[in-house]
Amino acid sequence: MRRTVSIGFAAALIAAFGVFMAPAANAKVLLVGTYHGIKGQYKTIEVAVKAAKRGDWILVAPGDYKTTKSLTAYGAGGDFPAGVLITQPDVTLRGMNRNTVIVDGTRRGPACNDRAKDQNFGPKAKGGPAGLNGIEIWKADNVKVENLTACNFLGGSGGDGGTGNEIWWNGGAESGKIGGWGYLGEYLNATSTFFPSNGTESGFEKANKVAAEYGIFSSNWDGGTWSNTYASNQNDSGYYIGACQQQCNQTIDNGWGEYDALGYSGSNSGGSLVVENSKFDNNQDGFDTNSQLGDNPPPQNGECPNNRVSPITHTRSCWVFEHNDVYDNNNPNVPEAGSAAAGPDGTGMTISGGRYDTIMDNTFKDDNAWGVALVPYPSLGGDTPCDGGVRNYSLVGTPSCTFDEFGDAVLNNKFIDDGSFGHPTNGAIAQVNLLNNDTSTASSAPMNEPADCYSGNTFTNTPSAFASLLETNYPTCDFSKYVPNDLGGNDGDSLNFELEALCDTGFTLSGVPHCPTGAYPRANPALVKNGLHRLPPASKLPTMANPCKGVPTNPWCSGSKKT
Repeated sequence: MRRTVSIGFAAALIAAFGVFMAPAANAKVLLVGTYHGIKGQYKTIEVAVKAAKRGDWILVAPGDYKTTKSLTAYGAGGDFPAGVLITQPDVTLRGMNRNTVIVDGTRRGPACNDRAKDQNFGPKAKGGPAGLNGIEIWKADNVKVENLTACNFLGGSGGDGGTGNEIWWNGGAESGKIGGWGYLGEYLNATSTFFPSNGTESGFEKANKVAAEYGIFSSNWDGGTWSNTYASNQNDSGYYIGACQQQCNQTIDNGWGEYDALGYSGSNSGGSLVVENSKFDNNQDGFDTNSQLGDNPPPQNGECPNNRVSPITHTRSCWVFEHNDVYDNNNPNVPEAGSAAAGPDGTGMTISGGRYDTIMDNTFKDDNAWGVALVPYPSLGGDTPCDGGVRNYSLVGTPSCTFDEFGDAVLNNKFIDDGSFGHPTNGAIAQVNLLNNDTSTASSAPMNEPADCYSGNTFTNTPSAFASLLETNYPTCDFSKYVPNDLGGNDGDSLNFELEALCDTGFTLSGVPHCPTGAYPRANPALVKNGLHRLPPASKLPTMANPCKGVPTNPWCSGSKKT
């Protein structure tokens, strides 16, 4: 969820498309560091990357590779500085061990340490240091980054996601265009240990301006896969896919996001996108996809392009969240900034103004507010065109571009003990629409939004009356039934849910929390710094079985081309 200004309501209350070339006959293998006693040609990753040509391989020996320089790409206008910058297509950057090859944002001291004096806050900029990205792929097609850890690349004075990203496939952020095609990221860790809060509210806000922002990140890109990855301790999200113009064609397989404000966020990421076999736990909000003004163009629309039918869902929905475990997302004491700070605590998954998304065959467990919450997203945008939304519609008195959610499917999921915060609408599933059939001054004609559908879900505890009515009233996923004009139309709980969700995001009226049924947890600044977690043990983050597989013959991998 990019750092656009938004009302803190709603969210704030497939396969890989890229085709990778076989190693070229003249591909070179550039070696960094010393491996099994054999010294490579390069001491730093940055120098090896600069020397690489299209189709080359860069292998990196175990070690702590600190990045002390700031590199920006030609055509980026001086923005998006990075420690390691890849601009050549078809390059492979591969570590020889996922957990001991460390691309490090700290300047000195132990790897990924949390001492303020050792951090790299990036180049000077107006308002303070600009921050720094870790490994950044700038408009370079079919780049592979594999088998390594990136840590402690911090945000800066802009606070807009332009820095603070550990690994980023950047196809031209803020351009509104697709600028990159195809990627592979596998066996990756992305984390940070630095959060300098002094335990006060003002210190908490200041710390978030320099905290790490996104772990593994794709923007303005078409086609790619992340597999066997881990991301944690980010003040926006562990994973992010956005601005891909309903042609994402991207997959997350076997990902793990935890201790983030949002385990995953995705603004305006639609078309074919699959998240599968992954887990999201101990975040404030486990998973959030949304429509908003920012990382344009909106909305987030999971419809299959060109009227196709998905081979997974067998419907017009090509955005699929399947076979995932989403549990214990009740952690308010995480780094948090911008609109991500208002992600509703205790929620497994939030669909915020998203359309035609399918959530099926997952397990949602012990998410104490809601397992799945489907909500509108009002986004502030000044004079920005309100494509896909309704301008100046707001129940809370603040002008906005409001994106309703509709046409979503929640199918065959297991809900286990969700909703234990105990507010009236807490439970497995809750949903509200604002704009359907609205003929007020906010909307000159009925929206005729297709209803969401709910079928085959199971509940180990008694589902709320709200969830039961959703299953009863909207079991068919043909998108032909419209939502009635009563804030969601499913029963009187829709209005109550809206008010509770506002409370959970931290929304206030005249500075006073608006919590008609009691407060939801909010961050305790004194606990966030100590709430950062080191990487799990290597036994839980397996490295590549054979990092020489597929690599042209080289001193570290003799005869490896045949493996």
